[in-house]
Amino acid sequence: MGETRVSERERHEAPELVSVVVPTRDTARTIERCLASIRAQTHPAIELIVVDNWSQDGTWETARRLADAAVQAGTERAAQRNLGIERAGGEWVLWIDADMELPPEVVERALAAAHTAGAVGVFIPEATTGSGFWTACRALERRCYHGEPRIEAPRLLRTSELRDLGGFDEHLAGTEDAELRTRLLARGAPLAWADTLILHHEGRLTLTGVARKRFYYGKGIPAYRHAHPGAVSGQLGATLAAFWRHRRLLAADPPHAAGVIVLRTWEAAAYAAGAAAGASAGGKLARP
Repeated sequence: MGETRVSERERHEAPELVSVVVPTRDTARTIERCLASIRAQTHPAIELIVVDNWSQDGTWETARRLADAAVQAGTERAAQRNLGIERAGGEWVLWIDADMELPPEVVERALAAAHTAGAVGVFIPEATTGSGFWTACRALERRCYHGEPRIEAPRLLRTSELRDLGGFDEHLAGTEDAELRTRLLARGAPLAWADTLILHHEGRLTLTGVARKRFYYGKGIPAYRHAHPGAVSGQLGATLAAFWRHRRLLAADPPHAAGVIVLRTWEAAAYAAGAAAGASAGGKLARP
């Protein structure tokens, strides 16, 4: 008498906890908008974890105010994410960068996509926002990649699957998402796409800024290529195929389509220079 029993249906319908991991480093321009968007999700069970790389611009104070857990650690984004994954208490982990924003239904829609498809991971496409010509070119480029598993990367994964994979490769910077995706595809993990977008606030892109970042990311390419032969050339082929499939979209905006070609060529040169530097340094990364 008086004992409360929870039915199997009630247990099944309890909302799954999703741990959202956000690595940060001097991101005061965007961090509050990012974290507030996570707090505003329609999915009722969210755990927000921020791993800050010793910011000096007020990022840390914002993280402590808005996150469920905030810790300062890490040398690179992959290591920061892995620490967040270790601390995650959710059945799922979603990771985003501090210059991203989640529309309110992103987590809810991503979980629905996973359950409908019986997937362990979910791709959530990005939409670039910002000002200037090159940012508009990036926005057009990203529209060509939606639905391409060799270019986009999953952002929501079952925690058990992510831990079984060993998390992100901490020897890489910038290519760690692609490397994780490559391992997921190689093991035949069931993946799905969410019918929603993550907003990526990239600011005002410049060719100099893009080249600097791609050069740094390129230093990890020799290690990535060694671990996954054919993955880099496969992604290049997928990129060219995506442009061909979306040739009408590109043709409808000639100035920015031409800019996409210039931007991608510029990035390829910076990646190649970074890869050469990385090979000379034995794959070691040194923050600029």
